[in-house]
Amino acid sequence: MRLESAADCVLQKMAEIEKQPYPLIMAIDGRCAAGKTTLAAALGKALKCNVFHMDDFFLRPEQRTRQRLLRPGGNVDYERVREEILLPLADGKSVEYRPYDCRSRRMMKPVSARPKAWNIVEGAYSCHPELWDFYHLRIFLTLNAQEQRLRIQERNGVQRVREFSELWIPLEEAYFEAFQIEKRVELRLEMESLGE
Repeated sequence: MRLESAADCVLQKMAEIEKQPYPLIMAIDGRCAAGKTTLAAALGKALKCNVFHMDDFFLRPEQRTRQRLLRPGGNVDYERVREEILLPLADGKSVEYRPYDCRSRRMMKPVSARPKAWNIVEGAYSCHPELWDFYHLRIFLTLNAQEQRLRIQERNGVQRVREFSELWIPLEEAYFEAFQIEKRVELRLEMESLGE
């Protein structure tokens, strides 16, 4: 499925849910390089939604204990996502949080946002059971292994393909399997070309 078709499917599903009181919150979870960020950006632009990125909530070095990393989905700070993003949004309040930058290993400047009619949390682990009940719509993006490898190589370079294959993808797959994420979402989309 191309990006445009995926966006149309999501918009149709959103229309079914919009009878509920605002603000509404959507999660876009799925496999590495499936197009979660791209789809969220397209929806955010078209609908003027807030878009929050799970990548801004990966564990800081001092949080990366062996015990924590052994938990499925434990390599993301879902507690901070819940406290700083989802609880305020659910109450119709503004959010303020500091994104964590993995490359520089530091917290960035605070970001604030007022709730919009729709608010999107995108990225792997966004459908973690600790966050599940906050969402009005849960989406899962998937793709075949060959396309995934090509996208990772294009996006991150040949050197990083091995790291993703041996570390990040197995962690994600363990999380998807442990919590049956792909089977429980309201909308599962098989992605092909990003359609750019």
